[in-house]
Formats: sequence, C-alpha cells, structure tokens
Amino acid sequence: MNSSHPVGRAAVGPAVHRAAVATETAAFVAALDGADLSVPVPGCPEWTLRDLVRHTGSVQRLFSVLLRRLVQEPPRSREVELDLPTAEDGWADWLSASAAEASDAFAATDPDAPMWAWGVDQHARFWMRRMLFETLVHRTDAERAVGRRPVIDPALATDGVDEFLANLPFATSFAPHVARLRGKDETLRFRCTDTDGDWLVRLRPDGFVAEPRTGDAAAESADAGVRGTAADLLLLVYGRLDRGADTVETTGDEELLTRWFTNSAF
Repeated sequence: MNSSHPVGRAAVGPAVHRAAVATETAAFVAALDGADLSVPVPGCPEWTLRDLVRHTGSVQRLFSVLLRRLVQEPPRSREVELDLPTAEDGWADWLSASAAEASDAFAATDPDAPMWAWGVDQHARFWMRRMLFETLVHRTDAERAVGRRPVIDPALATDGVDEFLANLPFATSFAPHVARLRGKDETLRFRCTDTDGDWLVRLRPDGFVAEPRTGDAAAESADAGVRGTAADLLLLVYGRLDRGADTVETTGDEELLTRWFTNSAF
C-alpha cells in the first residue's frame, strides 16, 4: 500500500487521548451496571457483552505492555497477564483496573518516544490514540447492547475518523480486503456536518491515501461523497452504521461507494 503520505492531522493530542481513555472506560463500566453479560452485541456478531468487556480490557492491557517496553519491532506474542475476574460480578471492576493500568503506562511514557506501531505514526502516541478509539467504539457497542443510545463528543469523533482513515492503508495484515482498495485516481470525500472534518481519499494503482482537506483544497470535487455528523461518520467507517441510514448522505459514483464500504471493514 502507498505509505509515502504523512499521517492526517490529529485534532486533539496525546493528553486528550489519555484522559479520554479513562472517561470512555468509565462510561463503558456504567453501561454494565445491572446488565446481563450474556446479551449479544449488535456491533460485534457472535460476541456477548462479556466477550466485549474481555476484549476491550485485554487490548488495554496489551497496549500498556507495548508502551512500557517501547517495542521496536512487532511483538512475537500477544500473550499478557490478564488477571481475569474469578466471579461473574467482577468484570466491571476488572475493566476499570485495565484502564488504570493504561493510565499508569501513559504517565510513564513520553508520547513522542519512537516505537513500533502497525500504523503510520511510529511513536508511542500512536498506541494512546489507538487505545482511545478501540475503547470508545466498544463503549458504544456496550451501550447499544443494553438498549442505550450512544453519544460521542464531536471533536473526538472527528479525530477518530481521521485516525481510522490515516491508518487504514496499513491494516491489511488483519483486514486483507483493504488491499482491494485500488483504482485509477478515483476520489471519495468524507465530510462532517458539525465540525471541520473533511478528507479526500484517493485510490491509486498501488493503494490509497486519505488527505485532510483545508483552505482552497476543500473546494475540490470528488467522484463520490459521504456526509454526516462526526459521530455518525465514525460509526459508519467502523461498520456500526449502515451507509443507507437517514443520518448519512452519500452522493456520486455508487460503484466506488460500494467498493469502499465492502473492503474497508476494520
């Protein structure tokens, strides 16, 4: 995939990412209060709420280990000490403890420290940002599973769309269909209706790149377009919202839109 283009803008920085991991985890934990952990999760087929909690906390603990070690190459194993709860009513506390481990790792790590990352930004801040959106999206999954309507901060949602588009070209190791996102300079534009989030995705013969649009560049036309609130676009790119939803507007080349959403599953 084409990796020559720099990462998209980070609308918020590592300090905000770190604080938001704690806030998002607390909201996730609140959704577990009185919940049946065996209920299915709409955004994660075949997962129960218990599976979702275990996954999210495990990822937080894994990322914390990577940060503490400042790994310089892909880890050979993803096995870490999970200290899983022994009782069914211990999952909420366990998830809170996972976030506390992440907070400790953040406090001990310079976000600008060079380290290996699977995405474009080869610094510790990559994992802080990645952990936030892993937690945030799964928080919305948990809330939907228990019948709540998720609310997402627009600034965080905008940053989440940016993070997703910037890293997607590098996700082929676990999302192999991304390699099919090639073209002959076709363009797909994503625009937020409630923030200044605006990106142009250009499909090339060797892959694709997503470029934030600002100033005069924002007037550039595209072959297809997707518009919605930042929160809806974030849920859309993560497959939690269908592109036919009333809250999302799509225009232009239908084949290009179909190709993108069929192959960009994260």
